[in-house]
Amino acid sequence: MATMKLVLVLMMTTVVAVCARDPELTTDFAVPVGMNASMITGDFFKFTGLRDFSAAPSTFGSKKVTHVEFPALTGLGVGVTLLEYKPNTLNPPHTHPRGSELIFVMAGHLDVGLIDSANKLYSAHLHEGDLFVFPQGLVHFQINMSKKKTVRAISAFGSSNAGTISLPRNIFGSGIEDEVLLKAFKITSAELMKLKAPFMPTILMGITLGHVLSKGSALHQKTCSSWEGVSNGS
Repeated sequence: MATMKLVLVLMMTTVVAVCARDPELTTDFAVPVGMNASMITGDFFKFTGLRDFSAAPSTFGSKKVTHVEFPALTGLGVGVTLLEYKPNTLNPPHTHPRGSELIFVMAGHLDVGLIDSANKLYSAHLHEGDLFVFPQGLVHFQINMSKKKTVRAISAFGSSNAGTISLPRNIFGSGIEDEVLLKAFKITSAELMKLKAPFMPTILMGITLGHVLSKGSALHQKTCSSWEGVSNGS
């Protein structure tokens, strides 16, 4: 009986582990619905969307390549994102719920960090040619501390769609009740409004938050510049 229970536990663990990742293919590769497999050529396996990518001035930017942008990745369990950090810009704390990330620095120096479930911070200073891995689901970030040089990097993911949960955006821009945030962060209503401002519609910011932001414009500007690019993530 004990042996049978152990077998069942192992089976359930295997099922959970498999479901947490991309579905396994039962063919050489996934053929998009409606496409005739006999008509597929080498171009199906080529993606050219990263050739001219560049982040906007004074921002962090990224260009992701998942199975949505590149259908040939479907079911293969891989994906990539090209990242560019203009001087003194940040990719805010975020997580990838469906895959681990391996980042490679192509140009410049990059400071990175991750936090484990015991709330321990692991940080490193990366040089051109260095690799750093962010385990699946753990909170992590990257920042370009240089005031003059742009950093470029590329991240590979253990999923064709690893997903991104940006903590600033998801916490302050998802509609969580103010009462929850006020108690969680032990801040005032005015401070909360400043934190939410970068993720609210421009018109709403101008009408309802003008008096708040006018008193804390310096903090607002710093917050906005620090969180540039959070809609892209990596």
